[in-house]
Amino acid sequence: MPFDPIIAEIRFGMGLSPRIAPPQSVDAMLVQLRGPDNAAARYGIPLWADTYPSPRDYRDLARVRQAARGTDREEEVLEQQREMRAAGRDLRGATFGAHLARAVMTRDGMRERLTRFWADHFTVRAVTGVTRHLVSPYVEEAIRPHVMGRFSDMLRAVTTHPMMLVYLDQHLSMGPNSRTAQRRNRGLNENLARELLELHTLGVGASYDQTDVRELAELLTGLSYSPKNGFAFLRNIAEPGPEVVLGQTYGGDVPRLADILAALDDLAAHPDTARHIGRKLAVHFVADDPPASLVDELAAVFADTGGDLGAVVAAMLRHPAAWDVTKSKVKPPYGFVASAVRALDIDADTLAAMTFNEGRAAFGRHLAVMGQPWEEPVGPDGWPEDGAAWITPQGMAGRITWSMIIPQRLREDLPDPRDFVLTALGPAADPAVVFAAGAAEDRADGVGLVLASAAFQRR
Repeated sequence: MPFDPIIAEIRFGMGLSPRIAPPQSVDAMLVQLRGPDNAAARYGIPLWADTYPSPRDYRDLARVRQAARGTDREEEVLEQQREMRAAGRDLRGATFGAHLARAVMTRDGMRERLTRFWADHFTVRAVTGVTRHLVSPYVEEAIRPHVMGRFSDMLRAVTTHPMMLVYLDQHLSMGPNSRTAQRRNRGLNENLARELLELHTLGVGASYDQTDVRELAELLTGLSYSPKNGFAFLRNIAEPGPEVVLGQTYGGDVPRLADILAALDDLAAHPDTARHIGRKLAVHFVADDPPASLVDELAAVFADTGGDLGAVVAAMLRHPAAWDVTKSKVKPPYGFVASAVRALDIDADTLAAMTFNEGRAAFGRHLAVMGQPWEEPVGPDGWPEDGAAWITPQGMAGRITWSMIIPQRLREDLPDPRDFVLTALGPAADPAVVFAAGAAEDRADGVGLVLASAAFQRR
């Protein structure tokens, strides 16, 4: 099927905009993806090491408070802790606003979509209050730079990132025969090893067994994190001796980070990984049940190029199935609201400047009702892809409520619904939606009807 600019922006980008023309070819999309990351440059999100407050800041102030208990300084330190927590909330609100601002102004919508896809593939969630504002910095430094690069590089970055290590308790894992484990009576944690095999690389039901999980978990010991030092490889907690994962031997008597990285590279190059990633991309971008020819093509390109994600994306965009006119995918809640603010042309600077409370009132509470609270997935497998998971009575009620109430709060001068329906859905908009928009009693109702329509909910 031929390339379609409207499908390109709706299915593979952030949605149609009244001021930004959709891409005119696959080549144009790829040039954007391989070029400068202009949206990130304009609306920055700090990297993990540059955030305030950091886990170390929280830890240091907690120690100060402990020392100040029962003294004249205790109330002063308590106030400092309240201010630090408020700074963390503000940063979380600012990073959410930056994501929305990027969605509104970008001419490179597929980069935003790929970033969200890989952030979900390598899901993390804050397990303590001191890291709730650090999920976006993790995505910014471990995922976003690699979306058109090599899968092995992204896999290394996320597996050794403090956010992943803390989320899956890898920093607590110790080799049963390591010096520290024997002294502290602590042992092995298999969480990261299991998710690496089941979710991040080979996929559920692939060619590994529990022995591979155990051996990989032993190999991964030594990967650690502390608020003071950040990521570190600690030999004293690493399991000594070789480990055999999928028939390949890694390591020896002296544990090394290089052996872990070698195992990650091999997992990234495994044929099951190629199939798993190819299918996930096809499911996310094209259809819940994608054509076998598309999955086969993406898996083959992944394998032939050594996991070159840019080549895989290009193959997907050049496959006829990518341009099927049937909009079979349901936008998840964040994708829905992001495409809505883009269609409404909400001022990007205003979105980027939202406070935590403003963002929660306009978006956060509503995303939770729709079933996708911001950066709070239920488990390490991330958010569901099946459209039925999102089209629920509560979820649809949440989408309708947001559509009818929030746009007029975000923009006083709402567009004429008769124009907006074509802006949001394109020139081939569903006639029933066009009629409803034109028959609405006022602009707020008309805009709300367009956004709440089934046509706008799909891509």
